[in-house]
Amino acid sequence: MTIQEAAGLLRRQNNVLLLTHRRPDGDTVGCAAGLCAALRQLGKTAFLLRNPDITDSNEVYAAPYWAPEDFVPDFVVSVDIAAKSLFFPEAEVYFDKIDLAIDHHPSFGGFGKACCADPSRAACGEIVYDICRELGEITPAVALPLYAAVATDTGCFVYANTTANTHRVAARLLETGIDYFSVNKRHFRTKTRKRLALEAAMLGEMEFFQEGRGVFMTVPLSLMERIGATENDAEDLSALAGIIEGVDCGAVLRELRPGEWKLSLRTGANGRVNASRVCQRLGGGGHAMAAGATVLGTLEQVKSQILKAIEAEERF
Repeated sequence: MTIQEAAGLLRRQNNVLLLTHRRPDGDTVGCAAGLCAALRQLGKTAFLLRNPDITDSNEVYAAPYWAPEDFVPDFVVSVDIAAKSLFFPEAEVYFDKIDLAIDHHPSFGGFGKACCADPSRAACGEIVYDICRELGEITPAVALPLYAAVATDTGCFVYANTTANTHRVAARLLETGIDYFSVNKRHFRTKTRKRLALEAAMLGEMEFFQEGRGVFMTVPLSLMERIGATENDAEDLSALAGIIEGVDCGAVLRELRPGEWKLSLRTGANGRVNASRVCQRLGGGGHAMAAGATVLGTLEQVKSQILKAIEAEERF
């Protein structure tokens, strides 16, 4: 479905419910909040399904739009959700009821009665921006969460997925007069002391593989408990692996519960390892340079599974 067709479909709807993905990041939350604001500007009733995993830094965008418990939608939209495995428990009941899926992942499963997907976009926020522009005026209420979406999914415009279009979208959003400085300060220039302690422990225990081209960084439950860290402190820890000189394959493993590890894989622009294909081998997916999966087993078993998947996909 084209941007224009998606916008036309949304124009004909009311009582819209927007879904974000499990452990929501800035892109999924910003897209949902921005689109919700755009729909409300048209006089539509629209809400976000409350996501229990959301962190404080992202809830600031979603808080005005949470659905009341008794809300019954007539039209359901998913944003930035590539696969059924990324639906959080309260959202899973809607998987077979998605009327429109908007996504930018190469691994997008193609679910939904209609879908608007473009894997060439650095952030789903770029697609939602185009849809919102078709729906009407891009006001600051629409622009602020969309800027957060685009900025966070590109690491504040430094990741290799950033394109000229990404910058054009960001510039148009800034022209609305939004307080982009606060967004950048919140997501990229502020760390709690507990977050710094987590990073110090991860760096102190990192384990290199493939002659230093790959690195494992781990966050076991015991570390979170020892530091007293919360979800707010652990947001986007995967970015840490990408700053190590000489590393083009960084695997950050966070223990969610005993024997269950969340893998966040970040790979280099040289294309040696395709993160999406590696994670698909492990039941997940994502982008060529940023993907994820949930892997079961002891830490050593999980590392072994990941290494086998990496070796099966590396190009040279």
